[in-house]
Amino acid sequence: MRGVRKVLIAVNGSKDVLRRGLQLAGDEKCWVTVVKVVPESAGDLDLTGVKDVADVLDGGVGRDLREIRGIAAGERALVKTRVESGAVHERILAVAAEERCDVIVLGRRERSWLRRLFGDNVVGKVISRAPCPVLVVGAGA
Repeated sequence: MRGVRKVLIAVNGSKDVLRRGLQLAGDEKCWVTVVKVVPESAGDLDLTGVKDVADVLDGGVGRDLREIRGIAAGERALVKTRVESGAVHERILAVAAEERCDVIVLGRRERSWLRRLFGDNVVGKVISRAPCPVLVVGAGA
C-alpha cells in the first residue's frame, strides 16, 4: 500500500486490530491515530460492590488506553490516541476526516445470522461512507 501516510486504527474489544494496524503502519512508516469510541452515557450509575470506582466511572477507557499504549510501545510505534463518544461509525468517519487518514483499519467480530440480520453493522456503514480505503481485520486474525 504505497502512498499511505496516515492510518486510523479503530479499536473495539479485541486488540488484534491494533496489532495488525501497527504492523501495516510500521511497514509503511506512517503516522498512526488510534480511536476508541464509547457509547454515550445514559442512566444511573450503580456502584454497589464495585472494587475499582475510577475504572467504572471512565467506563474502562483508562485501562484500554494504557493497554493500547503498552501494545504500541511493544511494537515501537508512536501513536496518537483519541477517545470519542457517540455513534461508532459516525465518530470513526469523523476522526478519519479530521485526521485526513489514508486508510482506516477496523476489526470485525463473528456474529450470528440473527445479529447480522438485525444488529448494527458498523463495518458496513464505515466501508460505504469512508473517504478512504478500509482494511477489515477478522476476529482472531
